[in-house]
Amino acid sequence: MSTRLSLKVNDRAVDADVDERTLLVEFLRDQLRLTGTHVGCDTSQCGACTVLVDGQAVKSCAMLAVQAAGRSVTTIEGLAKDGQLHPVQDAFIACHGLQCGFCTPGMIMASVCLLKQNPQPSGDEIAHALEGNLCRCTGYVNIVESVQLAAKTIAEAKA
Repeated sequence: MSTRLSLKVNDRAVDADVDERTLLVEFLRDQLRLTGTHVGCDTSQCGACTVLVDGQAVKSCAMLAVQAAGRSVTTIEGLAKDGQLHPVQDAFIACHGLQCGFCTPGMIMASVCLLKQNPQPSGDEIAHALEGNLCRCTGYVNIVESVQLAAKTIAEAKA
C-alpha cells in the first residue's frame, strides 16, 4: 500500500509516494538516489546506514520511511555546505580515518551527532559513541583521532 510522504532531506522539501513497508535506507538510496548511505547488514548491526533524523543518529535500515514523515533527514551528501566539507569529513581525510570507505558515511554521521551533543569528547567517549558502527579496516585509532581533530577544529571556529 502506497503512502504520501513529506519530509525534508538535506534541507530540501521532499514529497513522494512510498510503500509503507519501505525502509528509510531504501527510500534514500532507491527513490532519492542518495547512495552515500550504505546498506551493510540489514539488521542495524553495522551502522553503515547511519543518517541524522532531526539531528539524532539513526540507523536507517531500522526505520521505515513513513516514520520520517514531517521530519528532517540529513545524509552524508547533506553535510557539505557551499562547497566546503564538514569539519568531520575534513578530519577523516586528514587523519586517514577511512580505508575502504564503506563504513565512513555512517561513522561520519554518528560523529557529527556526537560532537553536537558533546563538543569535547574523550577518546573513551568517542569509542563508546561509535560502538554501533563497525569498521573492518582501520582498527578505529585513526577514526578516534579524526573525531578529536574535528572537535578541535569546530571549537577553534567558534572561538
